[in-house]
Amino acid sequence: MFRTGVLAWSLACGACALAPTDGPATRDIVAEQQSQARIKVVDLTPDAVGRMRMRDTRRTFADHFEPARSRTDVLGRGDIVAITIWEAPPATLFGSMDTTGSMAPAAAKATALPEQTIDSNGRLIVPFAGSIGAAGMTIPELESTIVSRLKSKANEPQVLVRIVRNTTADVTVVGDVGSSMRVPLTPKGERLLDALAAAGGVRQSVTKITVQITRGDQVFSMPLDAVIRDPRQNIALQAGDVVTALYQPVSFMAFGATGKNEEIGFEGQGISLAQALARSGGLLDSRADARGVFVFRLEDAASLAVARDEAMPVTADGRVPVVYRIDMKDPASMFIAQQFSMRDKDMLYVSNAPVADIQKLANLFYTVVFPAVSVGTQFR
Repeated sequence: MFRTGVLAWSLACGACALAPTDGPATRDIVAEQQSQARIKVVDLTPDAVGRMRMRDTRRTFADHFEPARSRTDVLGRGDIVAITIWEAPPATLFGSMDTTGSMAPAAAKATALPEQTIDSNGRLIVPFAGSIGAAGMTIPELESTIVSRLKSKANEPQVLVRIVRNTTADVTVVGDVGSSMRVPLTPKGERLLDALAAAGGVRQSVTKITVQITRGDQVFSMPLDAVIRDPRQNIALQAGDVVTALYQPVSFMAFGATGKNEEIGFEGQGISLAQALARSGGLLDSRADARGVFVFRLEDAASLAVARDEAMPVTADGRVPVVYRIDMKDPASMFIAQQFSMRDKDMLYVSNAPVADIQKLANLFYTVVFPAVSVGTQFR
């Protein structure tokens, strides 16, 4: 009998160690904050969610980029310009002859010079005015320079400069668009959606497209449907911008005591934690710990209020692992869950209730230990 009891106890201990589990318990996640890993665990309260929503409102094009300066009239290397010169009568320089070489009447006459390209040195040549460093000048500045050089040679000259083709004041549109291209900017001030439309629009659903703007060393992205819904995000572009349309379906992953454990896609404008729980099948009554609903996320270190002396693990790209916890037993949490926004690649995890682990152990006990006791009794 004693040997049978020892055997039963040994098997029971083995069953404890081998009890199946699909993730850490609530107490294990909370204790992780005190471990050497120092994973930050944040309880979702109205104040915490309010701060996060305020922070998220600054994750937009309108708040990230300064208003573009309209510099479409600045000339650059490769631009093609047309120059027209007038002289007051009696014209003595350009107006004295027409293109056939015959004498012109003593009247004001416009002389259109052949179109020319600003060369690789940024210069162009105007008869009787010489070589002019036009690159970097605005159109009025170039007109004024030509007039000043002709004043002593022509009779009250006036000059008009027109850009035939601007190869420098443009933006580049690439990615999942109808046709990757360079879109010239005009004094109208083309905006983000104008550039995408000029490139043939996007080839995928707008809910699955992320738009990235690269301006100098700044790179920032937003879902395209968020830009469409908020006119403020349809920002004016400036010369040199690169607009990239990226096909990036967003999703979160559901684990633990939820109705289904899988990767679940959602719309680019985002969904709330409440919607994420609903799409993952909700909490399983027989297993879920309603106080143990967690969202695992990698946050930008700069966006977190972390004390200087607080050691936090940081990934290679400067992000900090954070675990957000919500107590779904609290009725107020229903409203908090509607305010908390899910992000791409978030991990939603619902831990097992302690009683569920006990039930698993009891099932193992009945399936492993009882048969062993029965065998021992028969041998006795």
